[in-house]
Amino acid sequence: MITYQNDPSIPRVPRFPRRTTSKWIAEVAHLHGKKIGEVAYIFCSDEKILEVNRQYLQHDYYTDIITFDYTEGDVLNGDIFISTETVRSNAESYGTTFEEELRRIVIHGILHLCGQEDKQPDDRREMTRQEDEALGLFPTAGRER
Repeated sequence: MITYQNDPSIPRVPRFPRRTTSKWIAEVAHLHGKKIGEVAYIFCSDEKILEVNRQYLQHDYYTDIITFDYTEGDVLNGDIFISTETVRSNAESYGTTFEEELRRIVIHGILHLCGQEDKQPDDRREMTRQEDEALGLFPTAGRER
C-alpha cells in the first residue's frame, strides 16, 4: 500500500493523480523484481527535511528527498520524505514543471528502495538513466493504462 501524507510543516499534500501514480510506482517496482509493501510518502517543508536530515542522518544540509528503507526481501517498505519547496526550486532550476520534477523525485525514492545508490558519479548516472526510463512509463493523457 502506498500512502501520501503531508507533514504539518506544509499546508497540504501536492495535487497529483494518486491512483495513476501508485499504479506506475508498482509497475516500476515490478520491473525491478520487487513488490510494494508499505510505502509512505511524507511531503514536507525545507525546514522539516533539514530537521530529519540532522536528527537521523547527522547531515546538516537541505535536500529534496530522504528515503528510509525498511525493505524485506523483494517487498518494498519505506518512508520517503520529500521537500516540496526544494522540488519546486529544482523544477525552476531545471526548466521543468513542478509536476514533472515531483514525479522524478517520487520514483527516485522507489529506485532507492529497489537498491539503486547515487553517492558515486557512476551510480548517479545510472540513477538518472533509471529515472528517465521510469518516467517514460508514466501514463500521459491519451496513454492511460
